[in-house]
Amino acid sequence: MTFIALAVFVAGGIISCTPKKPAKEIGLQLWSVKDDMKTDAKGTIEKVGAMGYSFVEAAGYGDGKFYEMEPADFKALVEANGMKFFASHTGQGLPDSTKWAETMAWWDTCIAAHKTAGVSYIVQPWMGEEGYTSLAGLKQYCDYFNAVGEKCNAAGIRFGYHNHDGEFKEVEGQVIYDFMLQNTDPAKVMFQLDLFWITEGGKNAVDYFNAYPGRFELWHVKDKAEVGAGPMDFKPIFENAATSGMKKIIVEVEEYNFTPIESVQKSLEYLQNAEFVK
Repeated sequence: MTFIALAVFVAGGIISCTPKKPAKEIGLQLWSVKDDMKTDAKGTIEKVGAMGYSFVEAAGYGDGKFYEMEPADFKALVEANGMKFFASHTGQGLPDSTKWAETMAWWDTCIAAHKTAGVSYIVQPWMGEEGYTSLAGLKQYCDYFNAVGEKCNAAGIRFGYHNHDGEFKEVEGQVIYDFMLQNTDPAKVMFQLDLFWITEGGKNAVDYFNAYPGRFELWHVKDKAEVGAGPMDFKPIFENAATSGMKKIIVEVEEYNFTPIESVQKSLEYLQNAEFVK
């Protein structure tokens, strides 16, 4: 008898053995469960890993530690739960000339901690008011980010910037986000595009993919609440992922219809089941 891989004969009948689709590689920004991380970081990481997330992005770096754990210890905790510690949100404001050396020394310590933890991406998720009120201040931020990116490159880490909706406003007749894309070195600064915030800012993600191909290596996949429960139309965005340069997608939930843990699980289930997510 010839045996077919997708079916077996049992007691005169046929039982389908169609293989289960492999899980997609999807990360979680731990800001989504920030209160849980404060009260029980270990237990929260265990729950996130059990859900099926592939990696995490931290939002808890300070003084050389992650969520008050040594870099190697936090890395070990994440990996013990079947995930990778892939990315991290942190940063410093624009230093003036008297604080430049001090700020760069802060970055040296920060980068060293992230390298010990095995992190691939460091992302700054904010700018000070200088970046929003004049092109001169914004250009200073771009130069600053280029310098930080150069430091990260030397350690084998990629540096990037994460947007909110304010970057899609104009200053002196120019859209802030466009100016940043045009005045940062692609070899030193990538962009983590928040799909919800660009939409809230009145812009279209696909337009940016076409105008600046390859610049958006990480995406934050976010909706009004749980991913898939709000107004976001993700399908056309994902259909243009190759143009954007996207390498990884990361869930972030900031408003909840359920507990944060339930919300991030529902978000993962939506993306795992969405045909347009490859």
